[in-house]
Amino acid sequence: MPSIRNMSLLQKDIQNIWHPFTQTYGSEAPVAILKGEGLYLIDEEGNRIIDAVSSWWTSIHGHCHPYIAQKIAEQASTLDHVIFAGFTHPKAVDLSQHLLRLLPANFSKIFFSDDGSTAVEVAIKMAVQYWHNQGQTKNRIIAFKEAYHGDTFGAMAIGERGAFTKAFESLFFEVDFIDAPLPGSEERCLQQLQEAMRSDTAAFIFEPLLLGTAGMQMYSVEVLQKMVDLCKAAGVLTIADEVLTGFYRTGKCFATNNLKSGSDIICLSKGITGGTMALGVTACAQHIYDAFVSEDKFKTFFHGHSYTGNPIACAAACANLELLATADSLQKISELCRLQAQWAQHFAAHPALRGARNLGTITALEIKTGDNTSYFNTLRDTIYQHFMRKNILLRPLGNIIYVLPPYCITADELQHIYSEIELFLNQLHTKS
Repeated sequence: MPSIRNMSLLQKDIQNIWHPFTQTYGSEAPVAILKGEGLYLIDEEGNRIIDAVSSWWTSIHGHCHPYIAQKIAEQASTLDHVIFAGFTHPKAVDLSQHLLRLLPANFSKIFFSDDGSTAVEVAIKMAVQYWHNQGQTKNRIIAFKEAYHGDTFGAMAIGERGAFTKAFESLFFEVDFIDAPLPGSEERCLQQLQEAMRSDTAAFIFEPLLLGTAGMQMYSVEVLQKMVDLCKAAGVLTIADEVLTGFYRTGKCFATNNLKSGSDIICLSKGITGGTMALGVTACAQHIYDAFVSEDKFKTFFHGHSYTGNPIACAAACANLELLATADSLQKISELCRLQAQWAQHFAAHPALRGARNLGTITALEIKTGDNTSYFNTLRDTIYQHFMRKNILLRPLGNIIYVLPPYCITADELQHIYSEIELFLNQLHTKS
């Protein structure tokens, strides 16, 4: 074995690193990326790889945006970190004000954490303790089947029970699962929600309008509004997991901006820093916060992270939101929504597909296979490897190809992606 000094980057990686969502046995070596530049990831051989999935849905302005990088550098040389219990700093305050201006009007308080999963953990704990602080035992959660909310224990418990979570299920708390209200099943799901609500139900958590990991499944604003209204009438708190859908992914800044009456709690991450820093946010309505304000110290929200409210992450998020507010960014988002809808329509009748769907900046194409649609559909590896050979990063959800690019993508770059997808689909259809 070569010495550490003489090893290549990939050899060192393989020796030292355990990668997420990766079965090491039989896997190809990871791709070594040395640089990011807008839409592109540049590997150690100089190949320019189109990042058509925004690096796990985080990079909304493209990689290494100079304005965000500048603000990170400025903050890093001013204040790197400070304990957030008993202290504050300008960027946390600025970010809270930015977010509350963007969020629906009923939100009034911002709680910082580290990522989407921890933002969800915070939301669950807020909801359960909200009732506990008022002397009520309400600790059951309602959630969608096939949902994904993260990989920490609380987030796993309220997500789809399956291969990802099987080893841990004996440790989960009880959850009342209902079907997601996908087209054609709306009335059944509304009935299930009504039947699931009990005297000890604390909250209903949902991915608004879009179930991401479930295959970019989409449902209507109208049925979501009815579900939220049912919860409000029954005194059940509502939690919107907008980790994926936030920051214009669905066309509006937040998917819940489409609702007349919004949720009590909202979870944010992914695009919040433009894909540059780890940061999670849980925002809540004033009445949630008020239940924790008391002379009784046991009503304190006993939750925090070492890097809560990290100044550099907050500076990145502030810079990201400043960019999002510009006319240039809003025009790019609007144009991407238009183009993505056109491409979904273009592929709607393709003989290799079960269907094509679009929501805002996201388009998903469901390929016909002998197997059912599934995250573990064997076609997934074929699709991934095919497009990597074309220098296009697509990370299919089983047999579902989705395109979720940074907002900086041009019409020509988007057309190149879909032209390659069409060639691939035509080949599949010819072989079938």
